[in-house]
Amino acid sequence: MNLDSLGQRDSWQGVRAVVAGFGVSGFAAADNLLHLGASVTALDESAAGKEEKAELLEVLGASIRLEQGATAVLPDDVDVLVTSPGWRPDAPLLAQARDRGVPVWGEVELAWRLRDPERPVPWLAVTGTNGKTTTVQMLDSILRAAGLRSVAAGNVGLPLVEAVMDPTPYDVMAVELSSFQLHYTRSMAAESAAVLNLAEDHLDWYDGPDPMRAYAADKGRIYEGVERACVYNVADLETERLVREADVQEGARAIGFTLGMPGVGMLGVVEDILVDRAFIEERGTSAAELCTVADLASPAPHVVANALAAAALARAHGVSQQAVRDGLRAFRPDGHRIALVAEHDGIAWVDDSKATNPHAAQSSLQAYDPVVWVAGGLAKGARFDDLVRAVRDRLRGVVLLGRDRAVIAEALARHAPDVPVIDVGAGETGPEQAPMERVVEAAAVLARPGDTVLLAPGCASMDLFASYADRGEQFAAAVRARTS
Repeated sequence: MNLDSLGQRDSWQGVRAVVAGFGVSGFAAADNLLHLGASVTALDESAAGKEEKAELLEVLGASIRLEQGATAVLPDDVDVLVTSPGWRPDAPLLAQARDRGVPVWGEVELAWRLRDPERPVPWLAVTGTNGKTTTVQMLDSILRAAGLRSVAAGNVGLPLVEAVMDPTPYDVMAVELSSFQLHYTRSMAAESAAVLNLAEDHLDWYDGPDPMRAYAADKGRIYEGVERACVYNVADLETERLVREADVQEGARAIGFTLGMPGVGMLGVVEDILVDRAFIEERGTSAAELCTVADLASPAPHVVANALAAAALARAHGVSQQAVRDGLRAFRPDGHRIALVAEHDGIAWVDDSKATNPHAAQSSLQAYDPVVWVAGGLAKGARFDDLVRAVRDRLRGVVLLGRDRAVIAEALARHAPDVPVIDVGAGETGPEQAPMERVVEAAAVLARPGDTVLLAPGCASMDLFASYADRGEQFAAAVRARTS
């Protein structure tokens, strides 16, 4: 069967598809494949929270198995396996598919193949270790300010399959893509794409002698086939390397963004003004003003960098300077991203629970001085030596919690031995005191008027909390209880 010839206007009758994982993207893939006429089997190791959607698809004719062991064996007679993001390549189901020569697609690959051939909507795609969601939401805000029917989709917002199958086509899509999603993507060719940064994260997901190289290679897939602009971070040489190695369409440009003075073909900052020297005719001698740092939701350097990347993608699409300014002025970040919780007795308490790896934590820490740093959780194989070396002079003290807190403690001992550290443990505090209550109590001991207490854990949250949002909410609740 020639799957390459099938799209959203074709009948998928006779195609036998297995969907691995029945979360948000898995349900969207299964639902739309059924709609197209495919025979669908969906498999997941858990039914928790999925029962209603499973019932719906079963009524429509799908076979749904949600139980422990359901993903151990790939069914017979399969034409394609669609995997949800995050499934490791060595998962039994995926390994069996490869051994049998069954194509393995991610949801992104499926969505790309299902674009309307008569009106293919351009994708402006974003990846990177940190800042993806903020940049995509900024980009979506800019595109809407330009009067375009846009949507934030992919790893944030609407599942990509749902977006491309919308009966009223979008004008353009702002697409967030994780390394997991890109790993299973082959045919996608974005109109323009950006890699914001590269740092250690999810290295426990990759096998082989050089997991960081494999992680970077997956990120670099976003540039393959780009039509207009490959946007890279001037301060991160790895992102430029990925552009140089990409196989792009003729005429595609490399566009850098920098927090300093931009060269020709770049976007940057001049005296607190975000400027464009890439998408104006007179770029050799002048720059076009886009907005000021004061127009942004935060002056933090990583927020400015995200705004420049979003602006570069929008400008490559032909959006005006005014729309860039209006969209960035209108943008407000999601919760748990450098959110001020309280100011009390001269101390600011800030929730950046979304900083789930060292690179994100470093970006956050560099926005404050002096700072009491709250850190720890699941390190995911990352190291903290570079982070500690970069921020040690800003640190008033550190409060550590969570399973892998010793990894951070050891880096502090090596590179900032004079910084006071309070270890509140792995959460074994008993029912009388929640972990974040103990954290806030310890931070209050270390902080002085003029300091910022910053929750920027540098780690994932699932050792002690349901999610990074739950972690941030518990921190904020403990802060308010203490300061109100």
